[in-house]
Amino acid sequence: MAYDLEEQEQLATLKAVWNQYGNLVTWILIAALSAYAAWTGWNTYQSKQSAQASQLYEELQKSLLSNDDTKVQRAANDLRDKFSRTAYAAMSALSAAKSAFDAGNLSVAKSQLQWVIDSSATEEYKSMAKIRLAGIAIDEKNFDVAMKLLSGDFSKEFQAEVLDRKGDVYIAQNKMADAKTAYQAAIEKMNDKSPARQLLQIKLDALGSTDTKVDGK
Repeated sequence: MAYDLEEQEQLATLKAVWNQYGNLVTWILIAALSAYAAWTGWNTYQSKQSAQASQLYEELQKSLLSNDDTKVQRAANDLRDKFSRTAYAAMSALSAAKSAFDAGNLSVAKSQLQWVIDSSATEEYKSMAKIRLAGIAIDEKNFDVAMKLLSGDFSKEFQAEVLDRKGDVYIAQNKMADAKTAYQAAIEKMNDKSPARQLLQIKLDALGSTDTKVDGK
């Protein structure tokens, strides 16, 4: 096909531009397509991972109902090993910790809770694990460990429980005045309809506290 002079100049300019920038444009396009493919593939992978983790978590729940701690721990460890980035891994570790605790295996319970603290991406799960691990530390009379776990920032929904657990530490250390202060502060932060509120009031009453009542009177 014949081109006139003007068209030939335009083609020459286009070729020059392509020679200078063509590779760059190509690599940008490849990078963009690769990023899109990776994003799509990651979403597909995540969906598949989540579905598989959900099935394994369901098996763990069935084992919990049948009080089969061996199967509970196996399922929880499988979730940790294969699907550690899913929420199911942290949820299963918390459940496995409770199962191990009920079975009297404190070392396994502590290991599951510590994994949540170290590995979970969800602050709520981390907070729950810290509070539960602090409870075990109190039972083992490791009060410094318990208070360390209960230090730092906790979100609003866990502050009352943290203060309650601190009160338990003070009771164990025979620091009654500090225990009263912690329990009273816990009640003030607790929802009026919380079932734990009544238990806190019983603790306060046992310490001879009449300043704070469950009904706020």
